[in-house]
Amino acid sequence: MTITAKDVQALRQATGVGMMDAKRALEENAGDMDAATQWLRVQGLASAAKRADREASEGCVAVVRDGAVASIVELRCETDFVAKSEEFVALADQIAARVCEAGEGSVEEFRGDVERLLTTLKENISIGRVIRLEAGPGEVVDTYLHQQSGRGVNAVAVVVAGAGEETAHELAVHIAFARPLYLTREEVPAADVEAERRTVEEITRNEGKPEAAVPKIVEGRLNAWYKERVLPEQPYVKDEKETVAQFLGDARVRAFAQVVIGA
Repeated sequence: MTITAKDVQALRQATGVGMMDAKRALEENAGDMDAATQWLRVQGLASAAKRADREASEGCVAVVRDGAVASIVELRCETDFVAKSEEFVALADQIAARVCEAGEGSVEEFRGDVERLLTTLKENISIGRVIRLEAGPGEVVDTYLHQQSGRGVNAVAVVVAGAGEETAHELAVHIAFARPLYLTREEVPAADVEAERRTVEEITRNEGKPEAAVPKIVEGRLNAWYKERVLPEQPYVKDEKETVAQFLGDARVRAFAQVVIGA
């Protein structure tokens, strides 16, 4: 079968590969466009295997809210140059929209798209964290996305009961900047608590505090440690004289999620 320049150009536009790669793919597959596309993907994956151990510490994060549902999707890569490219950001947005609509398992539908980017962008690219939150009766969900150089780098979704969307959004902004780790003290791993308790107790004794005062000082320092990590106990970023719990009043946080690139 004769392979024309038009065929090569069509394959290049569909896959983003160079002219010689497109021509060879068509030659290897008797001019069959679909087979040539798949062949390029396989070749791209073969190259990507050599890159698999390279750290994918860059990327972008997309967030989508539709009614009572919100989703966050992280797409990882190696460099910020790729992370802020239009096709990379667009794919993250597409995946997040689909997850919002159909659930976390729908990311499997985008395996071919990720493979195509592996081929065209020549980096270790993968789907990272995928989260979907849904508000129930009497609850609202809202989101916040901090962008940098045209890509999302810090995404938050939060579900709040007994409050409106404005309050939920303000809380999402707080989470973006304060970066809490847990919703309650009970969620904090016991091993972490015990390790911190031992540390602050040792610090307190090394300071020469009276033995009788050590337990109270340790509890105070441990409470301060909790306040850095547990969302309702954090000082509210817009008014640090009150805690998040005080800001919320009778409302309560049912769930939250945050994805920060590089964290």
